[in-house]
Amino acid sequence: MPKRILQGVVTSNANAQTVTVSVERRFKHPLLHKTVRKSKKYRAHDANDQFKVGDMVRIQECAPISKTKRWEVIAE
Repeated sequence: MPKRILQGVVTSNANAQTVTVSVERRFKHPLLHKTVRKSKKYRAHDANDQFKVGDMVRIQECAPISKTKRWEVIAE
C-alpha cells in the first residue's frame, strides 16, 4: 500500500527533531453544499531541524518514531 503524502504549514518547531504541521482540507458539506475548511495537526520527524515556522512542507507516513510521531518531513 502506498504511503500517504500531505502538504501543510509548519506551526511549531520548539521540540528537537520534531515539527508540528497543520494540514488543511476542503470539502463540500453533504447537506448544506457549502465548502468547509477543516485543519488537523500532525507531528512530523525533522532530523536536521531545518524547517522553521511558516514553511510549506510535505509530510509522508512512516513507521512510528515516538508516541506521537508517525510522519516524516520530505525535503522541499
